[in-house]
Amino acid sequence: MASKIVVIGNVNCQLRDVFTKLAKLHVKQSFAFAIIAGDLFGDCATEQELDEISALLQGSINVPLPTYFTLGSRSLPTRIIERIEANDEVCPNLYFLGKRGTLKTSEGIRLAALGGNLETESKPDKYHAGYTESDARALYGAHSADILITHQWPKGIRTRSQVPIPDDATQPEEVQCVADLCSTLKPRYHLSSADGFFYEREPFFHMPSEDAPDAKPLTRFISLASYSKTSKQKWMYAFTLDPKAPPPLTIPNGATASPLAPVQTKRKPLSSQRESYSRFAVDEDQGRPRKRARAPPPGPDQCFFCLSNPNIAMHLITSIGNESYLTIAKGPLPTSKTFPSLGFPGHMLIVPFTHTPTLNSITDQESRLSTYTEMQKYRTSLHAMLRTRSNGSLGAITWEVSRGNGIHIHWQFLPVPADLITRGLVDAAFKVEAENLKYPSFEPPSAADPSTEPGDFFRVWIWDPSDDASEKTLLLPLGPEFRFDLQFGRRVMAKLMELERRINWKHDVQSQEEEEADATAFKEAFKDFDFTLEE
Repeated sequence: MASKIVVIGNVNCQLRDVFTKLAKLHVKQSFAFAIIAGDLFGDCATEQELDEISALLQGSINVPLPTYFTLGSRSLPTRIIERIEANDEVCPNLYFLGKRGTLKTSEGIRLAALGGNLETESKPDKYHAGYTESDARALYGAHSADILITHQWPKGIRTRSQVPIPDDATQPEEVQCVADLCSTLKPRYHLSSADGFFYEREPFFHMPSEDAPDAKPLTRFISLASYSKTSKQKWMYAFTLDPKAPPPLTIPNGATASPLAPVQTKRKPLSSQRESYSRFAVDEDQGRPRKRARAPPPGPDQCFFCLSNPNIAMHLITSIGNESYLTIAKGPLPTSKTFPSLGFPGHMLIVPFTHTPTLNSITDQESRLSTYTEMQKYRTSLHAMLRTRSNGSLGAITWEVSRGNGIHIHWQFLPVPADLITRGLVDAAFKVEAENLKYPSFEPPSAADPSTEPGDFFRVWIWDPSDDASEKTLLLPLGPEFRFDLQFGRRVMAKLMELERRINWKHDVQSQEEEEADATAFKEAFKDFDFTLEE
């Protein structure tokens, strides 16, 4: 069941004003509970602030609903600490989560809190507004959280975001161990507070885990402004959360990939120096060579195609959909001069978000179909752009290598002079090259649903701009042990288009400036056909 939750920024001991306003709003909204995402008590240096604390402890200030708080930049006042030690609560409905703590509310919502600022040395005072990296790592044991509350921002949170902070605002300190904590717990909401401004980043998605390969956990990072009678910055925020709702299988419009670098885990050390030479070792006990075990495939944080990889070349990406994204190819086969009507290479990759070696290995049927459908939608949009830009003189082919022992499935899209297609030369080139290499013969597709095509295969679609309905699909079956050239598609087209000197993409990698220029030119040409830009 969904619950309404309200979050408040720094209160700084203006207790009566804040809880009075909260009580009035609670009558209308019936919140399940409230969270203070910052300093509740502030410095407590003035007589007015001390009077506020006395009124709270004496019951003159009423806390209208269960309210949870942690530490901001200031440690708790002595009188508050004494009350917590004596009663486990400050007053009815007001609960301290600890500077490092977890709690599951009666609604089933899991909270995790890390209050204070990062310090190098640990202090035994649990009410001191400081924590260490070990405190942050200790929260990994929660495994997951619906809501994460931290005083400091995670490092890199503004990466890939278009949301600005005010020009006159002081950028909050960003901390790596907070980013690691968010990446580990993958909370639905990550809450913080800044003194002078409100900030709500675009939602960002984490890459699927091995336990849930089709789910894409989504996090919303929100930082509240401090309560103020004069400022118009938002200091209160409400939302609805259902802890039993599964992570989304699709990405909402406007969401980005996680801006947080993946958590670095230490590699298990080799038990002896002898093991480091095991690739060429002879087993002295058995008297015969040992075959080295194959290394596991790279995970999403190291995968060349996963948006969660911190080293991915974001400047190449030209469009991001709900299930997949479009990027220009690194080391493209054509150049920006190959097709004068385009003015850019046009060699593109269509890449699904899901880290999977084949489309048919996406177990959730709805997710698999929506992924395949959107990837085809990118192809259709690219076809429309080519037809318009070239006045029908360019067709296109798209190919994929689908193998169960692969890493991350993707499609390569390439413009082709239309006359090569209409004369049957593209079709013939693939078949002849396969025959020359003693590959199996091409076959028609075997599955009614193309997203579930079984087995390992190489697939190519050939699009004739004069007749959309006549698009041809060729399928080359590949056994699991079949030695297949992963550059087969590029090799065939390089020979056919007389671009053989560019067969090896690594020999034709452009400078970043050239890549950025090609990406900009493509986006300008594609903007009228990019369905992700539609409102």
